[in-house]
Amino acid sequence: MTIIGRIVGKITTSHFSFKIETEAKKFDFVQVCHKEYGFVLCQIVELERLGDDYTAVCNIIGYKDESDNRVKLPRSTFEPSTEVLFAENSLVEAIIKLDDSAKGAYLGLLDGKDIPVYLDMNKLLTKHVVVLAKSGAGKSYCVGVLLEEIIEKNIPLLIIDPHGEYSSLKSENDKDKDLMIKYNIKPKAYVKNIREYGDFKIDRNLVPLKLSNRMGLKELLNIIPVKLSNNQTGLLYDTLRNVPNFSFSELKFALEQQDSNVKWSLIGIIESLESLNLFGEGYTSLNEIIRPGRCSIINLKGMPQAAQEIVTYKLLHDLFEARKLESIPPFFCVIEEAHNFCPERSFGETKASSIIRNIASEGRKFGLGLAVISQRPARLDKSVISQCTTQIILKITNPNDLKTVQNSVEGITQESMGEIKNLPVGSAMVCGLVDMPLFVNIRPRKTKHGGEAIDMLNQDVQLMEELNKFEDENKKPLIYPQTTFEEFKLMHNKDWIFKKKLIPAIMFNCSQKDNEYKILIELDNGEVVLNVDTLDTAKLPDLDKLSRKEIQTLSQAFQLKKFSLNGFIQTNGSGLDIKITLDNLVKKGFLLGSSTSYELNPKVILGSLNEFACFEKIRFESIDLKTEPINSNLDEIKTHLKRFTEIIDYEDCYIVKYEAMPSN
Repeated sequence: MTIIGRIVGKITTSHFSFKIETEAKKFDFVQVCHKEYGFVLCQIVELERLGDDYTAVCNIIGYKDESDNRVKLPRSTFEPSTEVLFAENSLVEAIIKLDDSAKGAYLGLLDGKDIPVYLDMNKLLTKHVVVLAKSGAGKSYCVGVLLEEIIEKNIPLLIIDPHGEYSSLKSENDKDKDLMIKYNIKPKAYVKNIREYGDFKIDRNLVPLKLSNRMGLKELLNIIPVKLSNNQTGLLYDTLRNVPNFSFSELKFALEQQDSNVKWSLIGIIESLESLNLFGEGYTSLNEIIRPGRCSIINLKGMPQAAQEIVTYKLLHDLFEARKLESIPPFFCVIEEAHNFCPERSFGETKASSIIRNIASEGRKFGLGLAVISQRPARLDKSVISQCTTQIILKITNPNDLKTVQNSVEGITQESMGEIKNLPVGSAMVCGLVDMPLFVNIRPRKTKHGGEAIDMLNQDVQLMEELNKFEDENKKPLIYPQTTFEEFKLMHNKDWIFKKKLIPAIMFNCSQKDNEYKILIELDNGEVVLNVDTLDTAKLPDLDKLSRKEIQTLSQAFQLKKFSLNGFIQTNGSGLDIKITLDNLVKKGFLLGSSTSYELNPKVILGSLNEFACFEKIRFESIDLKTEPINSNLDEIKTHLKRFTEIIDYEDCYIVKYEAMPSN
């Protein structure tokens, strides 16, 4: 053991100073032998210099009482001139209790000692954690490490992810192999554990998320996007006072029965909520989202802030209520950019503020753990921060944020506060793990980091590359089938001749009731592409060629889909002369059928156009193929399409078609 100095000056039962005889650093752990208690663990909290003399100020952490296995402070002082030694790893581990690999979450190594630091998983699940840091300090990376550990323990995990950062948990880290050896970990991907929900129209790899449209009046008032007048609120109370839970359709019907002009504005508000496409009777099961071994990521990327708040509020509300009834397992919830969902009250309220505060204060009683992540501590609700027993703090420099940390985090010392501004990227101060702040070097992630910032220094190069791809005449805007060319060949006789063909098309960006979507139209026939693999298409109906009676009959047929003549007459109260109208619709291609049975023609689009949206992405690539001649008139297609939707923009492209034929 190395002697680094001897005790000098004033000595108390909580702190002392010693003259440094060799090199030492602030926050180093040291040990001093006490005449009654044996070796006691201490920590350097400040260094002082007077001329050539160096003095270290130490806080006393404690000793291990073998009689009851508890850590205690000495009740008498050290002797003057007692030797001060660098602390052995075994003493640090025994006093601070950092090593619990079986039950804990491996966060990293204790700074200066390379001792593994584990967070108590049971404490995390029941007593909450907050991660605070300035942008770029490694906050999301640190959270990724924590998430990997939670997934490893098969604890159900829910992540509210506003920026789509955490889908990278599905990919292993291929960068930090050498550093992983030091931290004794290996790359890993959690593909089987991850289910990522979000807007399918933004990313086709996401699982569509539907929230229950059944709710109480309090929930409805919380998610309504506008402030209601007293008359509107009164009408809602009057309409729903005897209905504990209702659907949107039931609410609209009930409002229509009210004798008040205010009802129309309320119905419009309900319809605006429906148009967000967030709610439905066939909502995503809560037991699907929360189950052992599953990490459910709610990817909110691309959603308006108001929609993000509604999703967060409604989902957390339903899950919290289900947890109270024990109909779902205990789980851990992570909220990234939490200051946007639960801001300090002086910055206003969001739709999700109330439920997050509720979970922070009561979730621990029901086995619902919470992690709130923020790069702006001063903007995050102070009551939520105060409810988090474990605090992981990375580099912070903003004075307001530092003041918030100092006022909100228990056990933090003035010496530790001064270090927060100087923490290197990848290091964190952990409070609440033991009775003193610990400095931890965060281990490398097993999975790929999804929150890396864009390198702005290379933006000029990237922009030129983007421009060059348009200037290169051989690069064309292409839409590929889901099946690769090699897979297509395997589906056919290997002796056949295979080739690719380019089909000219237009990708229209459309809007309907504030809902944007894309429609792909093949130019050689002017029809909507339903499937890029098979090139199945359907045409937009020309309703101008139909009589009023034919339009009415077609509308009735649309409700039935497939029907007999007698069934149609019985359902709609029509006479026998309706057969003439149905047969005319068959001749005009709107229906398929014979003399007694009919069905909608699947080659004609009769429903909402957004149901036929295209989610394929256009890729600019070089391809040595001739284009097919265009037989359709673009202006005619645009004019016809405008009858069904609003056109925002459009883009030329080519659909890559695979063909196979016998060689002889």
